[in-house]
Parts: sequence; structure tokens; C-alpha cells
Amino acid sequence: MTINTEETGIIKATLQHCEDGTTDMLPELMRNPVTTYTDPENLKNEVDILFRKFPIIMGHVEQLAEAGSYFTNDEVGIPILVTRNNDGVIKAFLNVCRHRGARLTNEPCGKSKTFSCPYHKWTYDLNGKLRGLPQAAGFGDIDKSTLGLVELPAFERFGLIWVRPSTSDEPLDLDAWIAPLEEQLSSLNLENHTVFKEWSLDRNMNWHLALEGFQESYHFCGAHEHTACSAYLDNQSVWLDKFPHVRHSVPLPTVVTMKDQPTEDWDYRPHFMTQNYVFPCNYVQVMTDHVYIHTIIPTGIDTCIFKCMMLIPEAPETEKAERYWQKNYDVVRTVFNEDFEIGENIQKGLNTGTNTDFLFGRYEIGLHLGTKAIHEALAGRLGL
Repeated sequence: MTINTEETGIIKATLQHCEDGTTDMLPELMRNPVTTYTDPENLKNEVDILFRKFPIIMGHVEQLAEAGSYFTNDEVGIPILVTRNNDGVIKAFLNVCRHRGARLTNEPCGKSKTFSCPYHKWTYDLNGKLRGLPQAAGFGDIDKSTLGLVELPAFERFGLIWVRPSTSDEPLDLDAWIAPLEEQLSSLNLENHTVFKEWSLDRNMNWHLALEGFQESYHFCGAHEHTACSAYLDNQSVWLDKFPHVRHSVPLPTVVTMKDQPTEDWDYRPHFMTQNYVFPCNYVQVMTDHVYIHTIIPTGIDTCIFKCMMLIPEAPETEKAERYWQKNYDVVRTVFNEDFEIGENIQKGLNTGTNTDFLFGRYEIGLHLGTKAIHEALAGRLGL
């Protein structure tokens, strides 16, 4: 059992809320224009900035366990190929041949020593270098060193694989970028976890509506009356601003058992669900004994993709363990679907003109913090 100063403070704040019947509150309300969810020009800016200039979690290290292991990703709107080279380093490239633009592979994942274009068999190694082309004499004295795959910044941190979906001459310091959440993410030991399930859903709603389902707990006992409501204290979350990221601690009813325990005996994780917003579109959702990695990507003004990986500490070796993790998976799919159905119904009413603004309450703190971070990025005031 380990607990840090930050988690001690969260427990103290939660116990005080329980005693006083209060919750974390901001001084003022916030209004968010409905055009955030309906304006195509706003979406274009979001894609160009949020989904091109910032690193996004795209996988788990288990998916690239060996040299030559690879997976592809098309959800962010550009074809990406992510692999591990022979030196054990994660590499990401545009999944585009430099000859005539064909995709190098259509497979979602696999293992290969090289990548060969299916059109004319131009072949690239695991570092993206052009190694060969049939009947090379027909291309004269072209410099093969200038025709390697276009590389994207890629990183392996906390057992997760991060890619920035654009090229840039400016360096990306991922460690500085994620530093506000470093203590939380490093403590999870995700590099020693295994992927139990992964899935992807196409939903008919603006990506903000999917994101916002994780940014407040005010809705738990409304949207999840018969599922998640009883599992957590009602709207008594504790929030930590990790700009541009956010740590959101949702207490279980068992948290009150620590009230009369010495501080040194406190144990944070068994009594909280922690929803870590990793700007701009990821959530690392920490349950008491497993973790979900969520990614929310816009595909249109009123459509998005929701991707999820369920990470567990070790592969189930018994039928009992398999049933246990399957039950957790089934529950979370049910709860998420409750959110998504509401989100899709909200989408249907967005263009009616009923609301010109959405009102964010004083205790819907994640909505405030997440929205402000997005606004800062779109205004060019949030860099890497």
C-alpha cells in the first residue's frame, strides 16, 4: 500500500465533504455556446489544432511487444502505421508509399520485418528507410535517402504509446507535456498490464458530447440510476487542475471507512475511481483494480469514434477470473451506452435553437477546466 501527498489531500477533502454534505465548487457558472457542437468551421479548427498538434494515446506496449510488431490507425483522419524497430524503439509513420501514395498495409495489426507497398513493391525497413524498388534503373539516380516514409513523433511512456499526428520541425517534449499527471500515471504500472478487451464505436454525436460524459459526476444518479449510481457517492467528486489535463477523483461509499484510521494507513485506490483527462481527447480511467484507456475522435460535426482498451493486471488463468473481468467489461459497456444514448439524443436537439448556450454548473468542474484548455489551444496560447 502506497499513498502520496496528493492522494492524502484528496481523501481529506472527500471526508470533509462527507461530513459537511458539500462538494468541490467553482465560484461561477460557465456558458458554452451551442455553436461549439454545431459549427463546421469550429470543428475544422479543432481537427487542425487539437488532433494534429498534440500527442494522442494510440495503443499499449503489449500491442508492440516485439520488433516488427505493428498496428495501424486511421481514426484521426490520416493513415498512421506504428511499429517497433530492431532497437526496441517505437516508430510512427504515415501509412503512405512515397512512390504513388498507396497504403503500405491495410491490416489493423501484425508483424513484419519490412513494409512493402502492394502496388509496385517499394520496400521500407522498420526505420522507414527505402530499402528497395523493383527495376530501379527506370528511376535513374534518385536519392533513396529522401524517399523514406514520413515519420511522426512517437513515444512510449507509462506502458502507453503516444503519437502526434503531424510532422513538425519543432521538438515535442512529451515528458514536460505529461508532467502534471506523471505521478498518477507512473504509479499504475500499466507496462505490466495486459489488454483484456479493446473496442471501437461509431456514435452519432459531436465528439464534445462524448468527452463531457467523463467531465462531471453530477449525471451519475440521473443517467445511471440503476447501474453506476449506487457505486459512488452522489456528486461529491474532488478535482485537481493539471492544466491542460485534469484529475477527477470519484469516491466510492467505502471511503468513509478511512475516517477513523490513521493517515498512514489510508489507501487511496480501493476507494476511488479516478478519471484522468489527458488533453485533448484521452481519458485514463482508473478503477479499483483495472484501467480503461479512452480515445474520442471527431469524424464529422455530429459523429465521432469512441475507442477503448480495458487493461487488467494479468491475463486471466481461470474461468473464475475470466468471468470476473467479463462482468466488469459488460458493466462498463452498459454504463457507457447509457451516456451515449443520451448524447445522441442531445445531438438531435442541437439545431432546434432551443438552447443558444449550455450551462455548466459550479460543481461540473471538469467541463470548465476541459473547455478552458481547449479554448486556450484553439487561440494559440497552449503549446508543447
